[in-house]
Amino acid sequence: MITVDRLTKSYRGVTAVDDITFAARPGRVTGFLGPNGAGKSTTMRIMVGLTPAGSGTVEVLGGRYADLPNPGLEVGVLLDASAQHAGRTGREILTVAALTMGLPTSRVPEMLRTVSLTDTEADRRVRNYSLGMRQRLGIATALIGDPAVLILDEPANGLDPAGIRWMRDLLRSYADQGGTVLLSSHLLHEIEVIADDIVVIGNGRIVAQGTKEELLAGAGTLVSSDDDVRLGAALAEAGVTVGTAGSSLLTEASAGVVGRIALEAGIALTELRAADGAGLEEMFLELTAESQRESAHTDRTEGAAA
Repeated sequence: MITVDRLTKSYRGVTAVDDITFAARPGRVTGFLGPNGAGKSTTMRIMVGLTPAGSGTVEVLGGRYADLPNPGLEVGVLLDASAQHAGRTGREILTVAALTMGLPTSRVPEMLRTVSLTDTEADRRVRNYSLGMRQRLGIATALIGDPAVLILDEPANGLDPAGIRWMRDLLRSYADQGGTVLLSSHLLHEIEVIADDIVVIGNGRIVAQGTKEELLAGAGTLVSSDDDVRLGAALAEAGVTVGTAGSSLLTEASAGVVGRIALEAGIALTELRAADGAGLEEMFLELTAESQRESAHTDRTEGAAA
């Protein structure tokens, strides 16, 4: 369990995290979603004691992370895969982690198998790893203590599609066994596929949170036809709000309503389905649009001042 209560952090007069409150619960994957600079990484650094909070509190497993007697046995953390010691091998990094936590070194080959790093790769120096291999090593380090909580910042960076699928299955299994997963990502589809709960942050403030089903309820319908201009006009005439999502039209109406309107207008449809991935993308863009405009304004103001 992770509990964030009225957390605020400022740097030189700029508020990076602005009075946020949310929780990540056991047995569930919580997606922490927001544009670059939204405050996700700062929040996670405060969680694990790397950055002091300005005000508010963060509790992990009922207390402060800094007060845990052996943190690695209770909380697995991956904040920056590139921060690993470049001169050590992957096997050495895992061995040091195991010994630091008081674990038998037999955990090292177990973790290497878990994250699909071969013996040859494990004996290679980390400076020669790809970003994807560093991510796998970072996840292995986070998991080696068999913790109850995982805090992962952008763990899919550098992974190929097969690696992303592997990571998704690994984290889903971990949560299904009772673990708490807090997962930060800008990959909207991956968050939608894996997350049970979603927290959306923009410009340091939480703009939405709830279960995935709650946030995507009423996300609408994607529809296409051989004449989308005429279809859009027919929907608008019927009072249905119409937008676009890629090459399709996106409406707030149900598929049944959209299909009936198209039938009455004599328009043959080539696509008619729930918004799915487009739903999260549209929600994300809508909820963070204001904060991104504010961020752009701040950047221009600071640039002019400089």
